[in-house]
Amino acid sequence: MAQHKPDHLTGSRIRERRLALGIKQGALAAEVGVSPSYLNLIEHNHRKIGGKLLLQLAHALEVDVSALTEGVDAGISELLDAAARALGGVPAETARIDELVARFPGWTALIAAQEARARALEGQIDALRDRLAHDPALAEAMHEVLSSVAAIRTTADILVKEADLDPAWRGRFHRNLHEDAERLSSRATGLLAQFEAPGAGAEVSAPEETVEAMFEAEDHYFAEIEAADSTTLDDAIAAVLARHAGMIDGPARVKAVARLRAYARDAQRLPMADLAPLAQHMAYDPARILDALGGDVAQMLRRIASLPSGAGVPLMGLAICDASGAMLHRRKLQGFVLPRVAAGCPLWPLYRAFARVGQPDTAIIETPRGTRFKAWTIAQPVSEEGTASPRFGAPARVEATMLLMPLTAASEPLEVIAAGPGCGTCPREGCTARR
Repeated sequence: MAQHKPDHLTGSRIRERRLALGIKQGALAAEVGVSPSYLNLIEHNHRKIGGKLLLQLAHALEVDVSALTEGVDAGISELLDAAARALGGVPAETARIDELVARFPGWTALIAAQEARARALEGQIDALRDRLAHDPALAEAMHEVLSSVAAIRTTADILVKEADLDPAWRGRFHRNLHEDAERLSSRATGLLAQFEAPGAGAEVSAPEETVEAMFEAEDHYFAEIEAADSTTLDDAIAAVLARHAGMIDGPARVKAVARLRAYARDAQRLPMADLAPLAQHMAYDPARILDALGGDVAQMLRRIASLPSGAGVPLMGLAICDASGAMLHRRKLQGFVLPRVAAGCPLWPLYRAFARVGQPDTAIIETPRGTRFKAWTIAQPVSEEGTASPRFGAPARVEATMLLMPLTAASEPLEVIAAGPGCGTCPREGCTARR
């Protein structure tokens, strides 16, 4: 797929901004001290621009320099690409997405927002479908509803067909019919309540998504829990939960408490006060940090993903799944799609790690848009406490962990895996792993 380099779009952005402000080309050229013909070459991307002239143009056009020079956001590109392919019969110039964003940022933002909302709604549908198929509470409630319906139908059938029924028995059947109808009403109401939103206008979401929203809001770092000990941990967890909606009771709170306790165990075994300066000294390279620390690799990857944001700390994503491929925990990373319900790309190192349990691995993932991310992965047996300490005689439970960072080096001697967000939205038609 052809791609435009970000610096090739600077001229187009200058032209679009000038036209939006209604400034004549000659007037803008005179203001910045160049000829109209030279500015025309710049606007048509025939001349590179930078330094003082770029600053003058940004000032004249009343925008920040970054608005004229920054490349297209990878996340926007992925969403636009997915939107273009969602309706296969509609032709769209996907090779010119960067140009579209440069010329019409407002409209492309709208299209991307609509695609993101469509994905979110599809995710909710998938989550509800999964609950209908596998939730034991729903299965039991449905069984009770059907049992009540069957009892009512049997009683009504007797009352209709037995015309000479003894009045005492008829009274008993009428009483049974009334009680079964009341029971059915109660059970049906309870069944419907499980699908109702927690508040007016709120979206239906799975407990896992509610917990992930809490982690995203806190940037995956909880200062209270980092500072807590065994005597203050419960209070620290309660303080965190009190800050977030949907954590009063129910499955989301149960999952949140379990996830926060796992976070606390990691914090106790690998304190942030020890990890943060070491990670900074080693340029946030998990391989070098592992050489220095040793120990539980998955725990080390989780802790790196929890480093508090600050100067020099790179953007990071995290994915943890079990042997079925179900996503247990995510830290989203812009430009890299980590689906919650739908399956991810089968080429991800996350899944490949299950073939080499206990062996750390690293690779470069190249998305369909050409963006590259470096991945560090490990699959390990875990105990009930979430550590790599399986017990004798207990069934092995294996989880895979993948830490992601945007690739900064021009080239690295690592395997490059051409992987996408999942076969449902990936544009690579010729991929051998495509379902």
